[in-house]
Amino acid sequence: MFKKILIANRGEIACRVIRTARRMGIKTVAVYSEADADALHVQMADESVAIGPAPLAQSYLQIEKIIKACKDTGAQAVHPGYGFLSENQAFAAALRKAGIKFIGPPRKAVAAMGDKIESKKLAKAAGVNTVPGHLGVIPDAAAAVKIAREIGYPVMIKASAGGGGKGMRIAHSDAETEEGFRSATAEAKNAFADDRVFVEKFVEQPRHIEIQVLADAKGNCVYLGERECSIQRRHQKVIEEAPSPFLDAKTRKAMGEQAVALAKAVGYVSAGTVEFIVDKKRNFYFLEMNTRLQVEHPVTEKITGLDLVELMIRVAAGEKLPFEQKDVKLKGWAIESRVYAEDPVRNFVPSIGRLVRYRPPAESDSVRVDTGVYEGAEISMYYDPMIAKLVTYGPTREAAIARMEGALDAFHIRGVNHNVPFLAAILRSPRFRAGNLTTGFIAEEFPDGFKPGDLAPEVAARLVAAAAVIHGAQRARELAISGRRDGVLAMPEPDWHVRLGGAGYDVTVTGALPAARVRFALGGRDHDLAVASDWKIGEPLFRARIGDRDGGDELTIQAERQGVAWRLTHAGASTLAVVLSRRAAALAAQMPEKAAADTSKFLLSPMPGLLVSLAVKEGQQVRAGEELAVVEAMKMQNVLRAEQDGTVKSLHAKPGESLAVDQAIVEFA
Repeated sequence: MFKKILIANRGEIACRVIRTARRMGIKTVAVYSEADADALHVQMADESVAIGPAPLAQSYLQIEKIIKACKDTGAQAVHPGYGFLSENQAFAAALRKAGIKFIGPPRKAVAAMGDKIESKKLAKAAGVNTVPGHLGVIPDAAAAVKIAREIGYPVMIKASAGGGGKGMRIAHSDAETEEGFRSATAEAKNAFADDRVFVEKFVEQPRHIEIQVLADAKGNCVYLGERECSIQRRHQKVIEEAPSPFLDAKTRKAMGEQAVALAKAVGYVSAGTVEFIVDKKRNFYFLEMNTRLQVEHPVTEKITGLDLVELMIRVAAGEKLPFEQKDVKLKGWAIESRVYAEDPVRNFVPSIGRLVRYRPPAESDSVRVDTGVYEGAEISMYYDPMIAKLVTYGPTREAAIARMEGALDAFHIRGVNHNVPFLAAILRSPRFRAGNLTTGFIAEEFPDGFKPGDLAPEVAARLVAAAAVIHGAQRARELAISGRRDGVLAMPEPDWHVRLGGAGYDVTVTGALPAARVRFALGGRDHDLAVASDWKIGEPLFRARIGDRDGGDELTIQAERQGVAWRLTHAGASTLAVVLSRRAAALAAQMPEKAAADTSKFLLSPMPGLLVSLAVKEGQQVRAGEELAVVEAMKMQNVLRAEQDGTVKSLHAKPGESLAVDQAIVEFA
C-alpha cells in the first residue's frame, strides 16, 4: 500500500480523498494555486505545494509542476479527483514515465473512452446499445445542418472531448443548429482545447441514468447499481439519487451487464461510470463513459456501504476487489443535492465572494456533507462555484427526501447567493415526489426560470407562529434592561400584528419560550399552534416543534434580525417578517412605497464575468431577439439578446473587460 499520495485537485473532492486516505493511514499532499492558499484541502493535507497563479491553465493543469511536487514530497501515487487532469492521457503517461502511480484507469482506456466519437464506435462493437447519429467530425455549420436534417430534429450537438455540460446544445431547427455549432465549438475549444463536435439524435422525454462500474487489474469487474441523474440544468446535474425510481430489476441487470462488457472491452481498471439515456419505455442507449470518479459517487456509497475512493486506491496498489457481483447488495435510498454559489432568481448567475456565514447541517448516518469550504472562505471567480454536496439517506425514497428537506432548512449560508431555495422547490414538486423525471424536468417545471412562489398555507402558518414567539423573546429581553424610562410596559403585550410576505395577520401570544401558543387566522381557518423550542436570541437556527397539538412537527427555521424585521427561511422560502403593535401596523399601512429605479433602457450584465464580444455599435438599430453581447462566466459563454426593438445610444463596456453583476454594457435611446 502507498505511504503517501498527492491529490491533483482542489475543493470538496480533494478534501473527500484526504479523509479516506487519512482513515487508511496514508499521508497526503495537496497542491494549490495562489487563489487557494488558504483553502480547506490545503489545511487538511499533511503537506502542500504551491503550483502557480489562479487560472487553471497556469496551476492545476500544469502537469510538470504536479509531477515535480510528487518528486519533491515523495508521493508515490496521484489521485486526480474529477475534472482537471482526471481524464488527461498526457498526464497519465507523464506519471507513468516518472514512476508515479496514477489512481485511475489505464491510459489506453482513458484514450478509448475520452473521445465521445470513438467511444460510441467501441461501445457499438462491444454490444452496447447506442443512439442513432453521425459519429464523424463535423467541419462547419453548414455540414452540421445537413447532418441534422438527415438524422431528423431534434438533435444534440456535442463536443467530442466535452464534459460537465460544456460544448453541448440541443437544436430543433436549422437556425438553432448553426448557432449551436458555433457556440459549442467555441465553448469546447475554450474548455478542452479541442473544438471537434458531433451530432446525434436527441431522445425525447429522456432520463439520464448511469451505472457505476469497478474493476481491478486481475480481470474482475462489477457494477454497483445505478444513479438517476435526470434533474439537470444546462446539462449539469443538480440532484441525483440511487437507485433510480424508474428502473426495474430486469433493466438494471441489462444495463449493468452492458456497462461491464464495455469496461472489459477497453481493459478498464479502477472506478468508472457508464452513462445511458433511457426513454419512457425503458429502452436505453449508451451516452458516454466517464473514466474517473463521478461527482455524485456518494449516493452509490450510501446504498452499497462501499468507499469508492478506498477501493480505487487499493486497486491502484495492485489489490484484488474484495467481493464479486453476487455480493453487491443495494440497501435503502440516497439523494444528493449540489449546493452552488449562484442566484437562482437571476437565471442562476454565479455568485462570488466571501462566505460570511457557513454552517452546514450536522452529519450523521443519514446526512453527509462533502465540502471544500469553511466560514470565512471565498468563492472564487476562477473555479466551479460549488459550495457543497449534501447527501441524505433513508430506508425509502420518501424518507431520504424528508431528510433532505430538513437538511436544506438547516444549511445556513450567508455572504453569497445560493441555490438552496431552488433545490427545496424541486423536492417539493409533486412530479419529483412521484419520480416522474426527465432531463427536461427543470425546463418544464420552471419554464420562466425560478421565481419563489407564494408561501404555502402550512409554511406561512409556521412562519407566522415562529415570528411571533421570536419577537416575544426579543421583546422580553429588551424589557429586562435596567434604567428604562418610566411608563414603558413591564411585560410583552399579548396582541401583535405580523406582516409576512405582503400579508398581515393579527396574532395573540400566550406564554413564552420554551413553550408558547399562538392564535391567528390564515388561509380561511383559525390556527392555535403550540410552539416549543429552546432557541436563544442570536442563534441563526430556530429549531422547534410547531403544531395544532402539543406534539406538532419538528422543523428548522433560519431566523436573522434585519433592522426591525426578521428574515425567516424555511422549506425553500425566505421572507421578511415584521412584528408590530396593532396601532403601529395600522399607521405603517398608510406609508407610501418607494418605486424601483427604471433600468429598462440598459443591457446589464446578469453575472460577474468577462465581456467576450459586442455585436452592436452606437447608433445601430436592433430587433428583439438579436444578439447584443457574449459574457463568459465559470467557463460558460452566455449570449445576451435584445428584449425589444430599439436603437443603441452608447456602449458602457469593451470586449475583454471584466464585468460586475448589473454593470451596464449597452444603453438604448
